[in-house]
Amino acid sequence: MDLYQTGYSGFDNRPLYNSVDSSLLLFEQVQKYLNYTSDFRFVKEKLYDVLVNIVESYIKGINVDNNNIYLDEDYLLSSGTETTQNTWMDAKYGDMAATPRNGKAVEINSLWYNSLKILEELTLLFKDRQTAKKYEQLALKCRKSFVEKFYNPDKKCLYDVLGDNKIRPNQLFSLTLTYKVLPPASEQAKQMLETVEKKLLNRYGLKTLAKGEKKYIEVYEGDGFKRDMSYHQGITWPWLFGLYYDSLKAVINVEKNKVKKKELEEKYKDFVKKLKENFPKMLYKDGCVGSISELYDSNSAHLPKGAFAQAWSVAEVYRILLENREK
Repeated sequence: MDLYQTGYSGFDNRPLYNSVDSSLLLFEQVQKYLNYTSDFRFVKEKLYDVLVNIVESYIKGINVDNNNIYLDEDYLLSSGTETTQNTWMDAKYGDMAATPRNGKAVEINSLWYNSLKILEELTLLFKDRQTAKKYEQLALKCRKSFVEKFYNPDKKCLYDVLGDNKIRPNQLFSLTLTYKVLPPASEQAKQMLETVEKKLLNRYGLKTLAKGEKKYIEVYEGDGFKRDMSYHQGITWPWLFGLYYDSLKAVINVEKNKVKKKELEEKYKDFVKKLKENFPKMLYKDGCVGSISELYDSNSAHLPKGAFAQAWSVAEVYRILLENREK
């Protein structure tokens, strides 16, 4: 990893701790593992104590390497500083954070709610009702604050970070996890999804920032500093297809109005159709033959950029295509 991006200034091989989301993402993967295997014994013996330790550490607060992670009085997680980047939008050059997202970030609190609910269910399953009640209450209070504070009525979407109304794709995490902090049947969810479609979705992924927002950049080029400053400021990332796809399915699954449901299903079919049409070009003609690039420019040329082969780009595109393959 680029040492400038990590903010690391020494050479003592010390591990870097600059990720607030990694530990919370583990909960979703444990849940998926259980969905596939029902191997609760393994989870209880090998993972459960780790999961409890993670949640309790977030509650107490963590400030290793200035991560500044803490649970605020409104039961939402806050993290980072103006110069410490610990979300996936982590580009940093020296002490300058390219995409400051310190505070209460939308995907971090979506992951926090999901983690609390998964741990609540596991704790209940493993016969600790009192502790399960504790996590249930924390989750309820988190969701209440989230629904009250994160909706941005001016732009009909969710705030990326409380106090920051830029339109970014991170808000889709609120609809993609096992336990969705934003009710998929709500008008807020539908409006948010429509805003993301109009402002961020294109044939190669989702833009990291909507055109027209301050500091929007649509071409990834130049020296290391210039590239870092554009990395999450409008450039298209293919892996974000997965967030949109899961969010659209979540809204479709709860839609009761038959006419609106049919419209959403047509939108779903059109999305998958376009991805199938574009996939051969992404895999065999763009960038590295046999893989999918990390990034694409967001202008009309849509040139592949960044790493010539990126695992999560491939994984999300393949997942969508496999789930929609002809039987």
